[in-house]
Amino acid sequence: MTLGNAELYRLKSDARRGLLENDLILQRFFERYSSQLSVEDGKVLSQLLALEDNDLMDLLIGRKDSVVGLEKESQDESFKAVLQKLRQK
Repeated sequence: MTLGNAELYRLKSDARRGLLENDLILQRFFERYSSQLSVEDGKVLSQLLALEDNDLMDLLIGRKDSVVGLEKESQDESFKAVLQKLRQK
């Protein structure tokens, strides 16, 4: 089941960050995958977008594979799949 327009709009709004680098990565991700995102992907993205900018950046650029508060979630396959897509150049 793919995300509805309202959920996608909310995620895109939440994706506007304080760090330009995060904005660019998230914008590229949504351009590529917004029409394919599942409800589960939306849940993962919500968790990621709730992070502080620097923690999110560490995940997005691969400096870390987990951050405080997401240790358990980072082992989940859907989390890994979304993070892999976010890291694609």
